[in-house]
Amino acid sequence: MTAPVTKPSRARPMPVDERRAAIARATVPLLSIHGRDVTTRQIAEAAGVAEGTLFRVFDNKEAIIDAAVEVFLDPEPFRDALRRIDPSLPLELKMQLVIDRFQDRFSGIFGVFAALGNRPRPPAAPNIEIIVGIFERLLAPELERLRVPPADVFAFVRIIAFSSAMPQFSQTTGLDSDRLADLIVHGIIGRRDVATEASTPSTAPRGTEPCC
Repeated sequence: MTAPVTKPSRARPMPVDERRAAIARATVPLLSIHGRDVTTRQIAEAAGVAEGTLFRVFDNKEAIIDAAVEVFLDPEPFRDALRRIDPSLPLELKMQLVIDRFQDRFSGIFGVFAALGNRPRPPAAPNIEIIVGIFERLLAPELERLRVPPADVFAFVRIIAFSSAMPQFSQTTGLDSDRLADLIVHGIIGRRDVATEASTPSTAPRGTEPCC
């Protein structure tokens, strides 16, 4: 008895906008591997659709790539990853997790841009109010200990993560995220050097020094 032939399952019906979004999301991981050389067959396989489906919702392959870049540059998933960090964690660990997420974000952008050759439009400037709000919530337990406001902590993290994620430097600095976090933490926590404090003459009027 001949076994029945199993036909490939067809992609379930989906509104055009949802189908476009699903194809764009499936294309994102392919960009850093293949760049503009990614084939429509590879895209269709990743999206679980027939090649013909691609061209029912996109004009051509470049349109698919452009849509994938838009998805990739969307900052909201990155913000959500930051929001999921528990504010009750120790400050050093929180900063390490923040740096890890920033480095992943910047490394991904560098990788996709390099693979695409002709640089696509750069990511939009971050919404400072949103990202600072995330840092304010994250740093709320340490707020009284900080020498600088959360907006400055965000600026420090962004600069350090950006430079440490650059391909030209990432393999040569020898600094991983826990050491970078240590650098940031001990630059934002106000700690006076005991030896310096002891050797500094008191400026309080004589007879008014605290006694205990």
